[in-house]
Amino acid sequence: MNCRCILTAPFFANLPPCIVGMEASNGAHYWAKTFSELGHDVRLISQQFVTPYVKSNKNDRNDAEAICEAVGRPNMRFVPVKSAEQLAIQAIHRIRSRLVANRVRPVNQIRGLLGEHGVVIAQAIGNLRRALPRIVDEESNGLNSIVRELIGELREELIDLDKRVAIYDRKIRELYRTSEACQRLGMVEGIGPITATALVAAAGDAKCFKNGRQFAAWIGLVPRQRSSGGRSRLLGISKRGDRYLRTLLIHGARAALGRIRGKQDPRSLWLLKARERHHPNVVAVALANKNARIAWSLIASGMNYDQRLTVSSA
Repeated sequence: MNCRCILTAPFFANLPPCIVGMEASNGAHYWAKTFSELGHDVRLISQQFVTPYVKSNKNDRNDAEAICEAVGRPNMRFVPVKSAEQLAIQAIHRIRSRLVANRVRPVNQIRGLLGEHGVVIAQAIGNLRRALPRIVDEESNGLNSIVRELIGELREELIDLDKRVAIYDRKIRELYRTSEACQRLGMVEGIGPITATALVAAAGDAKCFKNGRQFAAWIGLVPRQRSSGGRSRLLGISKRGDRYLRTLLIHGARAALGRIRGKQDPRSLWLLKARERHHPNVVAVALANKNARIAWSLIASGMNYDQRLTVSSA
């Protein structure tokens, strides 16, 4: 059954319980919840898994046939249906992500404008914040008065964006404090409040995944394969799935790698040895993969994090 037909609850309410297949597009989670309450078995499929089944040209009829064909495949991978709470958490993350991206624009523009007048500021946004008051207020630096005024306006814009990002950071920290699942995830090195809440919002029912590796593959943290004729060839990570979640896990892993020096626990020793053999970026991705698997285990089992249980798999 394809949801591209008449999307009304009465239409599906008059149908006997059946399998309802939909592409995981905008609004799919709402309709999945609505149809599930009517007794139907709803299965959401990523668009990339439907495309191979589309015959000839793309139209509603061929799309419906492709979805119907994909739903019936025994080994098809389905997208877990998100609850209203998960969608709310995800909305907070999406708005915050947009604000952070918007904040980069005035920062780059300020650097570019100042660079044209010979004023160079060290990298990192913190250095820019500290330097701007002196640049704007001091008239002895040789800046044109018009440029100084424009930089002051950009500074106000940056301050406003910082305040708005801080508001959503507080919202995320509040969600983290009130969620028992997020608290357990936050005990893992490399997973903080932002990553923990994003994991809970994205994963939901972790039992939709067979194991931790399948969850890591869903995020895109496992190697791509190009194997043929019995020869196994592994490339870089697949980069499939949720890019935002994958970015958070990798950045968190990089932060955890920066704090392992001097530690003697088995996990830190494993990371130190890996740093000696591989590039730091490779080790960061490996740690992100491991943290994703641990996160799946914690969500699926409801257990607390125990570092000793991860040593053998390291």
